[in-house]
Amino acid sequence: MATLGELEKQFVLHWGEMGARWGLNRTVAQIHALLYLSARPLAADDICEALDVARSNVSNGLKELQNWGVVRVSHVLGDRRDLFESIGDVWEMFRKVLDERKRREIDPTLQFLRESAEQAEAAGVTAHTRARLVEMRDFFETMCRWYDDLRKLPTERLVQFVRLRDMVERVFGGR
Repeated sequence: MATLGELEKQFVLHWGEMGARWGLNRTVAQIHALLYLSARPLAADDICEALDVARSNVSNGLKELQNWGVVRVSHVLGDRRDLFESIGDVWEMFRKVLDERKRREIDPTLQFLRESAEQAEAAGVTAHTRARLVEMRDFFETMCRWYDDLRKLPTERLVQFVRLRDMVERVFGGR
């Protein structure tokens, strides 16, 4: 494994800091950054060496990244080791991260809001509180339906949709 150049080190460090701000383990995010930049799949030992981290941290990090769906195992003829590579398509990577965050964070919140709004009247809470719970539930349901619709778009169409922002700003007034 070649050593990292200065720019690669900066990217890996920054990605780790960004991941930490988003609630990920810093090392997990650094492993992802290293794999994303790598031109070839890497063995866990190569990752340990490049990042100077313990094998157990790398193993746990790789499992987490596989659970997120942004890293996959690959194999090379003649090499019995598991090699790891990141998804290369940033749009697909972003979709997988959003899908997982929705599953872990948004879906349980929506379920809680549905149950709370349903129980609010029987629990004797004020009309104001019931209205707020229903409003929040409706907002989450609307945004989830919107996300599900966007998720179904092929990448090319999604890119076009995102780039429509410039046209919308011109029509409705800009920044």
